[in-house]
Amino acid sequence: MGDERHDKIEQRAYEIWQREGGRDGDHERHWHQAEMEIDREAALPLTAGDAMPETREIAGSDVLTVEDLAMRTGISGDEAQELIDRLGNDRAAIEQAARSLKARQRI
Repeated sequence: MGDERHDKIEQRAYEIWQREGGRDGDHERHWHQAEMEIDREAALPLTAGDAMPETREIAGSDVLTVEDLAMRTGISGDEAQELIDRLGNDRAAIEQAARSLKARQRI
């Protein structure tokens, strides 16, 4: 499991580096951010499919994920929830869609 986690963190750190323009010098920050994201993904459900079946309410841990996405990207909580519901657990796609949404709002 440790090797799998390491490989996921390494891939995510590379993706973060690419997303930020591929500039050298922030490898430790990229690695740390990747670690946090991978560990959070492993610990928290990300989709409305993980909602409690009786009420379809999102569990409290999901709310933090929605709030985190909204705060990091500058979109509303409702927009963040819609992206998570629509894109499932593909965190990279969710992050990219949130940033694209925010960029369109600025225009």
